[in-house]
Amino acid sequence: MTSKVYNKQIGGSHYKDMVMQPSEFINKNKLQFAEGNAIKYICRHAHKGEVEDLEKAKHYIDMIIERDYGPKESWVDGYRKWKELKDKGVVSDKVKLGELKKLNKERCPHN
Repeated sequence: MTSKVYNKQIGGSHYKDMVMQPSEFINKNKLQFAEGNAIKYICRHAHKGEVEDLEKAKHYIDMIIERDYGPKESWVDGYRKWKELKDKGVVSDKVKLGELKKLNKERCPHN
């Protein structure tokens, strides 16, 4: 059962008209700030902010990716790492760039 607090909305009806308000879903699932905002903007885009809301949702998803999985590595940085390992004799010419992350974790337990 939905509590009274979720039966109202201040400023519009783009959430209140939904089967479940995003804030209720977010709170009941104990989601973090960035996840909650991404959900909120995805849910309301058609009724309020349109493409801008979807861009905001993407921005929060990028924050989650960087927070939980680290910044994206460019192919140039990946190549430099591979070349450095190759020059040290750690890897051969047959190791693909995409395998570096796995290889580094296997060789370096502190990563």
